[in-house]
Amino acid sequence: MLQDSFTANRELIQALEQKSLPIDCREARTLFVQGESCNGLYILLSGEPALLMRSPSGRTVMCLSVGSGSLLGLPALVGREKYTLTAMVRSGSKIRYMSREEFENLIQAEPSLYPSLLTVLASEVRLARRALSKA
Repeated sequence: MLQDSFTANRELIQALEQKSLPIDCREARTLFVQGESCNGLYILLSGEPALLMRSPSGRTVMCLSVGSGSLLGLPALVGREKYTLTAMVRSGSKIRYMSREEFENLIQAEPSLYPSLLTVLASEVRLARRALSKA
């Protein structure tokens, strides 16, 4: 399992938290599944998620672990694409959810958040490239 972080800075996390809703994680749960339409963003406040990518044959080709402050589903949300990973969290995780509409409204109202979002996306690109170079 590769370990890295798509951690957003505190300013971005605080802005997202204000417009998001808590997700019940008393039990382990799947937040989204690879190939599903993206409907929003998940903010990891604490816990240990697993992010999996499977090949078309169903073989796991990548497994990532990320840290607190990570934004799960950001590439799919920004790109208006389907999720390219499956995200699962353990019981006791603290997760918040922000709908696409809330996210877009926030970004339009606070364009100063764009550089922080780009930093998180760049981190995800670097991680994917490192994973591919080891395959």
